[in-house]
Amino acid sequence: MNPSDDGNVKRYSFRPAVREDLPLLRLWLQTPEIIRWWGDPEEQAALLEEDLSEPAMIMLIVSFDGRPFAYAQHYAVHTWPQAHFEALPKGSRAIDAFIGEPNMIGKGHGSAFLRLLAEELRHDGAPVVPIDPDIHNLRARRAYEKAGFRGDTEVMTAAGPAVLMIYDGTS
Repeated sequence: MNPSDDGNVKRYSFRPAVREDLPLLRLWLQTPEIIRWWGDPEEQAALLEEDLSEPAMIMLIVSFDGRPFAYAQHYAVHTWPQAHFEALPKGSRAIDAFIGEPNMIGKGHGSAFLRLLAEELRHDGAPVVPIDPDIHNLRARRAYEKAGFRGDTEVMTAAGPAVLMIYDGTS
């Protein structure tokens, strides 16, 4: 059964990340797939630790059947101005995410939990939900498409070239 089937929706849960999650996040950041797309694990861990005290950054631990396996964060796109988000409507919320457990990658979990998160953000008032994967991260782009994100506009971000994809709830 595909994790994104409706019967499995309740199997995913989101909870706020807390300081006690930092060792787990550090472990995840050291996996090859995360290093490939997020960069230096120590630098990223320091940023996550710093963001724990930033109320504008919502940091989440994602679980499947009660087992933590992924990290997601979302924020109002105009809180941290980025050129590729400037034209998006006020109230839009951007997502960044990764699957930290290597044995959960490539099984449909990313598209399933990202669709749920994007739907929740839309329900809470976000007109659109952007995500901006690295232009070469084809696995992530396919997962985002399966989750309902659309778009292939190439943009330049602080991290390098990316693709702007938008979830608006119509797919």
